[in-house]
Amino acid sequence: QVQLVESGGGLVQPGGSLRLSCAASGNIFNINAINAMGWYRQAPGKQRELVAGITSGGSTNYADSVKGRFTISRGNAKNTLYLQMNSLIPEDTAVYYCRMSDAVGNTYWGQGTQVTVSS
Repeated sequence: QVQLVESGGGLVQPGGSLRLSCAASGNIFNINAINAMGWYRQAPGKQRELVAGITSGGSTNYADSVKGRFTISRGNAKNTLYLQMNSLIPEDTAVYYCRMSDAVGNTYWGQGTQVTVSS
């Protein structure tokens, strides 16, 4: 099994920046099989939505609402994932979740980290 732990959330003023991190630990064979990673978020009263994704080949995709402001990246080690968030707005307030998956259908989620954008 694989466990994901997010960090880096917090309270930031509009226009500010945060960097989220996600670290995977557990079965090394399962970790090495991961071929897709992503960040999702869920605001109060709303459905969880994809924020950004990245494949093992480096292809990325972003929600329209965050394009040009957020950047997803992987660490040199296969078990780390980042989300650089710039020009934050109140609408970005949500719990942010890290998700990793492999080609045989195993999907792993972190416990979430709160991001609050408020003055």
